Amino acid sequence: MARRLSTLLVCAGVALLTAGMLAGPAGAINTYNASPAPERTETGALLVLWDSDGNGVDDSFDWHCTGAMIDRDTFLTASHCIADWSADPALDHFYVSLDQDVQGELDAAAALGLSGPAEAAYFLAHGQAVEGTGVTDPNYGKSQSDPHDIGVIDFAHRAVTPADRWSFTPATLPTAGRLSALSSSQLDAAPWLVVGYGTEEALTGGGPQTHPGGGVRMKATLGFDALNPSWVRLSMIESQGYGGACYGDSGGPNFVTLNGSLLLAGVTITGDTPCYATNVAYRTDSSSARTFLAPFVQLP
Repeated sequence: MARRLSTLLVCAGVALLTAGMLAGPAGAINTYNASPAPERTETGALLVLWDSDGNGVDDSFDWHCTGAMIDRDTFLTASHCIADWSADPALDHFYVSLDQDVQGELDAAAALGLSGPAEAAYFLAHGQAVEGTGVTDPNYGKSQSDPHDIGVIDFAHRAVTPADRWSFTPATLPTAGRLSALSSSQLDAAPWLVVGYGTEEALTGGGPQTHPGGGVRMKATLGFDALNPSWVRLSMIESQGYGGACYGDSGGPNFVTLNGSLLLAGVTITGDTPCYATNVAYRTDSSSARTFLAPFVQLP
């Protein structure tokens, strides 16, 4: 079943790793140097119900991004995963699933002839998703220095939260300026891990670039590249033993292990178009990220 490939924002000439699936075998992250991540139960898929044809009626339901629970009722993701769906934002509905194989569940619902609102209702009825409220950073924009591309799905005022459906340990956020306090050699020596539901790297050959697979939670080891005030840039070059993120991994967690603690150091935002070289993540230890998150979660 073909799924939409979308890039909602282009940043510095590279496409954002925002949702999309194309027909093909289920997979996520890059196919090279990657493996399933059933143990990363705090990481989930963001599904959206929206009005795709602008007629004022919701008609499309699909997974589009990744994110992670940072407490029992807050799902951290990217602003570009939440903004600009329907012409009328009141028609946008956001759901989180912490299941391992979301694409398989979508395929099962489609096999029953379900789509749009009926498909979303099927997911809710079968405990495969929970609906929350999408909140973007009010300063979200396209600034290269700090686009404020961070958002949450908030369940604080919902009768059902992901914690009522799944068992997970919320991801741990870093303290303010944690990455800046380390040297490049220390950051290079630290283990980095990206998790997400995204598509595979670009297929080679003639014709338009395609990215098959997606919808299954996967993980890959990354290498440190560079640290900027708002970004951490990570290498995903195959020959160096790394894997990395691709379309649909936007909003997903980039973990680093420091002093034995696994920290959610960045949120996947962008990378190179074919998904072979670089993953760029928005730092969660920055003052702007922490200012946005403060109303939703107790910060370390």
